[in-house]
Amino acid sequence: MTHRLTPSQTIRPPPTPADTAVEICPRTREAHEATLQTWSLVEPLGDTAVVIQANQIGPGSRLLDWLRLIAKVIEADGLEGITDIVPSPDRVTVVYNPLLTESLDGLLASLRKLVAAASATPAPAATCHDIPVCYGRDDGPDLAAVCRHHGISRERLIQLHTEPDYLVTAIGFVPGFPYLTGLPPALATPRLASPRGRIPAGSVGIGGSQTGIYPFATPGGWQLIGRTGFPLFDPTANPPAALAVGDRVRFCATAETPVVPSCTPPARNAVRSPMVTVVEPGLMTTIQDLGRPGQRTAGVPSGGAADTLSAQLANLAVGNAAAAAVIEFTLLGPILRFEADAVIALAGATIASLPALRPLLIKAGETLALGHVTAGCRGYLAIAGGIDVPPVLGSRATYLPAGFGGLAGRPLAAGDQLAAGPPPVFPNSLSWSLDPGLVPLPPQTGPCRLRFIPAAADTAGLKSLMKTAFPVSSSSDRMGLRLRGSLPQAPADGTSIAVLPGSVQLPPDGNPILLLADAQTIGGYAVVGQVIAADLPLAGQLRPGDEIQFEPTTITTAHWLLRQQRGLLATVQRGLAAQFQPSGVLQGKFLN
Repeated sequence: MTHRLTPSQTIRPPPTPADTAVEICPRTREAHEATLQTWSLVEPLGDTAVVIQANQIGPGSRLLDWLRLIAKVIEADGLEGITDIVPSPDRVTVVYNPLLTESLDGLLASLRKLVAAASATPAPAATCHDIPVCYGRDDGPDLAAVCRHHGISRERLIQLHTEPDYLVTAIGFVPGFPYLTGLPPALATPRLASPRGRIPAGSVGIGGSQTGIYPFATPGGWQLIGRTGFPLFDPTANPPAALAVGDRVRFCATAETPVVPSCTPPARNAVRSPMVTVVEPGLMTTIQDLGRPGQRTAGVPSGGAADTLSAQLANLAVGNAAAAAVIEFTLLGPILRFEADAVIALAGATIASLPALRPLLIKAGETLALGHVTAGCRGYLAIAGGIDVPPVLGSRATYLPAGFGGLAGRPLAAGDQLAAGPPPVFPNSLSWSLDPGLVPLPPQTGPCRLRFIPAAADTAGLKSLMKTAFPVSSSSDRMGLRLRGSLPQAPADGTSIAVLPGSVQLPPDGNPILLLADAQTIGGYAVVGQVIAADLPLAGQLRPGDEIQFEPTTITTAHWLLRQQRGLLATVQRGLAAQFQPSGVLQGKFLN
């Protein structure tokens, strides 16, 4: 029989503060008024980023040089709390962790000083790259349509595309993807009205007034006119991206069929002491942890668990560090055979046949069948000691679009074997559990409320966003929730800007996209708001058919909620300290 913690030991979710004042366009007075001759700080991007834009510098290489300087100076200073610095064509986006930053006002003041000091810093050197492109019919499925759109021949398109020296203005969307300016106006072509589900690796495309190259097979909305085998990204290299903001690129036509190199790190040898064998993998079952911040300049997203709160709670329930690697599964859990004794815990989506948020002992030779989830979308299974796979770019998280991290960068398959590290501690008993209310799951009836920071106050798309309940489409994945709706198109000039998990994009087809953990780092669709960081774990539990109701809130409230979430996890960790002993002390009691 399971004995729950006593009321004094039970850890419950914090209350939500009264949120009476709604900031439709949040900004601090300092950010609004602080303007120098060449720069200004504009409104924060949601509750985890600040955007720096030029004030009087015109477009082109001079602007980009200035932005590169800003990024270099901020990076060199090492401000506490900053996790990523992302240059893009007309701004630098500074991503920060509110839990590590004393205050937003203080961060803005420090950034102002650094930006002012950047004028005395020399511009970093740029590199030139020649990239061969095959403009064949099979390599550029949209080439004929682009020619028809502009009334030109294939030969003229190739001539126009290979004449310029292009400038790399951003790296993003997927790791190593270069956004290139310098496209002749005669080739400027609108993006596809609805993005493709899969674009082949090495594809060269046109998106508005930009051109670029897809390093991996991934969804995308650009018009494809050719393909190249130029290696753009290597996760084992330093830096991992072959191109950098400010580099120059020149395309040259070739008739040779491109061979796109694999960007997946070589697989390690077979696991020496497997803990688990995958009998059946379930659905979209991957290895995840808390992600890899600090790589967005190379186009690498933070990634990690879609529901970081549940992943951390599962780890804490077996005595792991909160950031240890876990197994994430979607809607249908795997069947696992344990080759050695193990202590596990489940969190996240509800599984009727097994209890969650408590340690469970699985003996060697036993099989664990998780089955279908009955509430929520993604479940997390932690094993004492953490899943042991090689880290890539500082994380064990699987990043599917680029095929690295986790187990060979892919979902788990039947026959896979996993090892676990040595358990740091062992539970005194197996007769306790945490309060199920610690895990936020979507309501059984009615729309799920997600709080967000609106990006503008007067767009028709934004007003409709706050009045509509949006069903989640079946085409959703870890990159984002595709929502069914018909919103007026928000104004967007096609300039690619930094986006984050939680960004609400509005493509021309009017169907919003809520970006999740594996979201691209750069996007060209209009952004109408940012779901707050504290609500992203709940967003990661939404399944097709669930409905979302967006509710505006303030940055102040968003930061308060995130601090409450951190406090919740800290309280859990302190409360569980007495439930564990150093590994091996009492282990024999449960294994005999």
